[in-house]
Amino acid sequence: MRHGLFLPPFDELADPHRLVELAVLAESSGWDGVFLWDHLTYPAPVTAIIDPYVCLSAIAAATSRIALGPMITPLTKRTLAVVVRQALALDALSRGRLIMGFGLGDDPPIGERDQPLHALGGGDRGRALSEAVALFRALQRGETTPHDGEYYHVPAQSFVGGAPEARDVPIWLGVRWGHVAPLRRAAGYDGAFAIFLDAPNNVAAIRATLREAGADLQHFDVVVWSGGIDAADANEWAEAGVTWLLRGAGPFNLRFQEIRDQIAAGPRRENT
Repeated sequence: MRHGLFLPPFDELADPHRLVELAVLAESSGWDGVFLWDHLTYPAPVTAIIDPYVCLSAIAAATSRIALGPMITPLTKRTLAVVVRQALALDALSRGRLIMGFGLGDDPPIGERDQPLHALGGGDRGRALSEAVALFRALQRGETTPHDGEYYHVPAQSFVGGAPEARDVPIWLGVRWGHVAPLRRAAGYDGAFAIFLDAPNNVAAIRATLREAGADLQHFDVVVWSGGIDAADANEWAEAGVTWLLRGAGPFNLRFQEIRDQIAAGPRRENT
């Protein structure tokens, strides 16, 4: 099982220099990944938010080993072609360490600013996300076949992808524990990132649903966000079948020095 940091670039962390410092420290302290929240707005008392993609570029340039990526980008609330272009550049800059996290995003009051798909109902939003993620994959591969879908319409050769040797960037889809449809959607990609999962015994149900939906669990990441940076229950999650355990701070009342000290202590790994 690998251990990652899940950090909101808010308030005392809304500073690219500080985020790079934390990522470099994480790499030297034995962490396996650094992932940044992607929000345009957030409720009080958050007063500052910085762009995760710019910060991830700086992190990619300053590190050499750790995985990195946005967790999670609400793809239907962003300009799809821009996200593809950012991902291609980030993956090249990091020399293949990027993992893209996608999801529906939060509803108000946490939700993002209004976008064309913002008013759709739950099922419609799920179909829109499925179409967007599939189109992201096709565009990043450089496919030029025209796409005329339910929500997206892309003329032939309207987008130039990455270099011919560019790899498929791994995709994790966000899942709120208790919802089956997002798990089924995630099964067609590279991982499922479960949030609000408070007990390792629920991982078995997640894995069973993913398997039934066609996921090859030998080559699939089961990712969980659980607890603060210094939490100490890694063994139970590993035994349950989690492949990535993400630790986070905040999102409120972030204290840079406190977070730095916790990261420097390294991840509390299994059997330690």
